[in-house]
Amino acid sequence: MKADRIKLHDFRNICNLELTLCETANIIYGDNGQGKTNLIEAVWLFTGAKSFRGARDSQLVRFEQPQAKLELEFTSEERAQTASITIESRRSAQVNEIPLKSPAELAGKFCAVVFSPVHLALVKNGPQEKRRFIDTAVCQMKPRYIHILGQYNRVLDQRNRLLKDIAYQPVLLDTLDVWDARLASFAAVLIKTRASFLKRLLPYAQEIYAGISREKETLDFFYQSSLSCDLSADIPDMEQQVLGCLRDTRQEDIRARVTCNGPHRDDIEITLSGSSARLFASQGQQRSCVLSLKLAECELIRETIGEYPVVLLDDVMSELDESRRDYLLNHLRGRQVLITCCDEKDFRNLGQGLGVRLENGAVTSCNRY
Repeated sequence: MKADRIKLHDFRNICNLELTLCETANIIYGDNGQGKTNLIEAVWLFTGAKSFRGARDSQLVRFEQPQAKLELEFTSEERAQTASITIESRRSAQVNEIPLKSPAELAGKFCAVVFSPVHLALVKNGPQEKRRFIDTAVCQMKPRYIHILGQYNRVLDQRNRLLKDIAYQPVLLDTLDVWDARLASFAAVLIKTRASFLKRLLPYAQEIYAGISREKETLDFFYQSSLSCDLSADIPDMEQQVLGCLRDTRQEDIRARVTCNGPHRDDIEITLSGSSARLFASQGQQRSCVLSLKLAECELIRETIGEYPVVLLDDVMSELDESRRDYLLNHLRGRQVLITCCDEKDFRNLGQGLGVRLENGAVTSCNRY
């Protein structure tokens, strides 16, 4: 899979940009604040996911402009394809000139993996970022997962509303069984899918981290369910386990007026040589953890769909020592990569590629080397 050509109009600080990409290393360089991350973000949106920077759609349109337009020519499944995104207050999308019901339907059409300094939250912050990492990755490999996740969130919202109403109308308590059953059916699929994803991801991530750290530390992680579930159980058995847990904690939920446990509260425990990466890892180690997870995600996507995703790396070299940098550069060969940096020389030894200088959201030079 590769991105061949991208056109942007009124996206962030980019007025008009058209760029033909090479199939190996694309080094996007320039001073800070020139639009390098904006270009990476634009490519990422074609995965169907939201901005990895947490921006609302309306914030993606250039100041005082009515809309932004993004177009991508890409190669997937050994054929040339096109996609376009229009952003006003919301996004709309097309693939091969066919309108989609939702931009989320882009998932699985164009696949990419992105690393940005904001992703250090995967290690530094709480469980929400870790759940988002799993869900975003799985959605690219199994687009139907988007529907399951949406259904779970809708049922969860309805159950939470009911829990609030029960305090004033106790007669509604009898209807809770119906919502518990529906919630359990979707929760079981989410928990099983997430746990299976991490189990498949682990050996790839451990191998990559061992290479980055020169085997000085050992990376490990596992899924932490807030419900007492056997993660090795099949989905029907897990559904019954989830249902039992919901009934056991029903009084707690009624008192709290919210569903206290479930996939929306689950976590990933990440350790380095047995110690919590969040509490004890250095900045460089935390960055190496996230890079290992992201590069392992690349391998898992390739294993699932048969081709590597496009790799998007934003400011990746900060706080990595020389040996970790060398391993990363060697590991990136053989796939299409878009990398942002201030100095392109850091990446010249990736081999043949394209150097693109950005200034004020415009390409000022574009050279193959």
